Amino acid sequence: MKIALASDHAGFDLKALLVSHLTDAGHEVTDLGPDAKDSVDYPDYGRKLADHVAAGNAERGIAICGSGIGISIAVNRNPACRCARVDEPLSAALARQHNDANVIAIGERLVGSDMAKAIVEAFLTTPFEGGRHQRRVDKLSD
Repeated sequence: MKIALASDHAGFDLKALLVSHLTDAGHEVTDLGPDAKDSVDYPDYGRKLADHVAAGNAERGIAICGSGIGISIAVNRNPACRCARVDEPLSAALARQHNDANVIAIGERLVGSDMAKAIVEAFLTTPFEGGRHQRRVDKLSD
């Protein structure tokens, strides 16, 4: 699967860990930055990730900042993205099943590395159910 990741400085370490984890699992991974832990603005990287996913360059995206909140708001400014801020695997699975989320946001300050890996696994392996959920998802882009 093609997966893109982006973070701000507060999500840098978790992003690096997930890039390595996903690459080792055989995914085609694009790291959209930043390349260092210097202070950066999450809206810039949220927008970069959203544009990348919206253009079809990645099937899924993972956004990371300190809390996951700011960068999720930035990603959701793009109507082609449905970004869910999640803290555990069930929320990630439900975001896929019911909302066809194509991006998740994780807070590095709130989620440990093992939990983040479990969240990503649920996000990548759970299919969208469609059906009654499809009309609701369609309304999100109207």
